[in-house]
Amino acid sequence: MNKTMKTARAETAPRDDKAPNVTFIPGAIKPVKRKRKSRSWLWAPVVLAVAGAAWYGWTRYGEAPAATAMVTDVVTRGDIENAVTAVGTLDAVKSVDAGAQVSGQLKALHVEIGDKVQANQLIAEIDPATIENRIEIDQAELANLQAQLISKKAQLVLKQANIDRQRNLVETRSVAQSTLDQAIADLAAAEADVNAIEAQIRKQQATLAGDKVDLGYTKIYAPMTGTIVANPAKEGQTLNANQTTPTIVTIADLSTMTVKAQVSEADVTRLKVGMDVYFTLLGQPGKRFTGKLRQIQPMPDTENNVVLYYALFDVANPEGELMMSMSAQVFFVQAAAKDVLIVPSAALSYPARETGDATGHRNGQAEGARGESHKAEVSVVTASGALERRDVEVGIRNRVSAEIKSGLEEGDKIVVSTGSGTAGSARDSRSQRGMRMPPMF
Repeated sequence: MNKTMKTARAETAPRDDKAPNVTFIPGAIKPVKRKRKSRSWLWAPVVLAVAGAAWYGWTRYGEAPAATAMVTDVVTRGDIENAVTAVGTLDAVKSVDAGAQVSGQLKALHVEIGDKVQANQLIAEIDPATIENRIEIDQAELANLQAQLISKKAQLVLKQANIDRQRNLVETRSVAQSTLDQAIADLAAAEADVNAIEAQIRKQQATLAGDKVDLGYTKIYAPMTGTIVANPAKEGQTLNANQTTPTIVTIADLSTMTVKAQVSEADVTRLKVGMDVYFTLLGQPGKRFTGKLRQIQPMPDTENNVVLYYALFDVANPEGELMMSMSAQVFFVQAAAKDVLIVPSAALSYPARETGDATGHRNGQAEGARGESHKAEVSVVTASGALERRDVEVGIRNRVSAEIKSGLEEGDKIVVSTGSGTAGSARDSRSQRGMRMPPMF
């Protein structure tokens, strides 16, 4: 056993006899600490990114200082008017249809559209052959009746002589009284025959005269001086005048035109007969044609539930540039002024009246429309840039401009409108809904 243990010790013993016999005890030896390199430079980009994102978010979405925007204008001189506008149509002040009063073929038409004619000028002819034949028959019938009248009158003379003879015979008792009575009856019959023939003659004379009038109607003359504006009948056409009078030509006096303007029921009460009115044409928007309101027709037209009244006025047309059925933009002038101080209507504010009436603003507008003076306020930009409130007297006013009678001078700078806001709020108004802040990093 000892031998065995010795052998084991010999096998486990180190080969190096000089190696020390050291025994390690856990926890007795402290580990050596290694030095770590500094990594603080790695955070520099992160810090810069955060700072940049914060600056971007502040400038992009942060509140900017409040700012006030003003729209200004300068008081100038000019013309102003307040008017009721309407749309109208041009027509001739006087026109007439020249038609055929007898039937027949239109043999000749001596005028064309656009021709100017004088009163009683021959413009058309209808074939007179049929009427001439009727006249010939009438004359023959009249001659026959006149011949019969001569015969009847001769019989009347004979009957009268027979009565005288029979009366003498009765007195001498040569014939009976009945013979005289028969002679008297024959005389009465002869007188009746004469009267009947005379009546027939008068009737035939009237027929002849009517046919002669119809013969005159075969020639159509201009009933007035004017211009041919229409000719619905053509040469060679057969006209039938038994039921209606066929129109051959229409003659209109174009020296004076009538404008028939349609005015809404909301504006018609603002019109007065005799007020100034003018209109422009589509082809000549810069030229005015003036007149006076002549008539407001009491019976309106209703189109698509819109009630429209017709206002009429006349305008001279010496050069003939105005034509029938032209469209006109009409202006009924309620009030007008020339070379006066003018400001935009939006620059005016109307304070409530002393009674506190909330309708002061509307009343001021109504007075301005009529040209009456009323009070208002306006903001003026002084030479130093400050704002100053002034009371002004306003005259004529329309939707665009207003006349200033007092309180301002030409060249004064006035505030038309003002508005306040921030740069951030302006941007937010475009992207407020659904907007999210972008990620900072």
